Amino acid sequence: MKLVIHGKNIEITDAIRDYVHQKIEKAVNHYQNITNEVDVHLSVARNPRINPKQSAEVTIYANGSVIRAEESSENLYASIDLVADKIARRLRKYKERRHEKKTHAQTTIDGVVQQTVVTDLIGDRTPELPEEVVRCKYFAMPPMTVAEALEHLQLVGHDFYMFHNAETGEINVIYERNHGGYGVIQPRHGNGHTNGKNGKATNGYVPMPEKSFQHKV
Repeated sequence: MKLVIHGKNIEITDAIRDYVHQKIEKAVNHYQNITNEVDVHLSVARNPRINPKQSAEVTIYANGSVIRAEESSENLYASIDLVADKIARRLRKYKERRHEKKTHAQTTIDGVVQQTVVTDLIGDRTPELPEEVVRCKYFAMPPMTVAEALEHLQLVGHDFYMFHNAETGEINVIYERNHGGYGVIQPRHGNGHTNGKNGKATNGYVPMPEKSFQHKV
């Protein structure tokens, strides 16, 4: 298992490095067979108004899936402890879901990521980003269903997740709604995008049935 440690506004001393290895390796010890790489980002906010200001973020690449957790506190070692516990819980949920899918003979996440991955989504166009953008992330985008995208959203711990919809071939965004449940943002075609059998225009927004997705990480 490859473990990489990054630091922002902080020197990664031998003591910090040893502590990260001890805690994170213990957290992923039972899941090394599905873990390819672990990235750890440690940072300290320079702005004294930010509280808590010492953060630890762990990103795990597991068989094509991304599992992420982040914690902040007044103490860096405490943040590492908290994020190690959180990432261990998400790894356990990830493994349990894979086992459930295999048991019920359903399509597993492994089966999805083995499909052909579109590596060039912009063609000959040159990507243009606003000047305010300070960080870019790149990741493979294999086709997946909305239900599978929801699982990935919960694994990374973000408010939203962009994915390649296997049913429509389009790029969609699934997100967590403020009042519960989840929504899906789809591209609008022509004067409006129709959804479902009723043919009503949704203007690119498709609310998801809350009863179908009440579980949260």
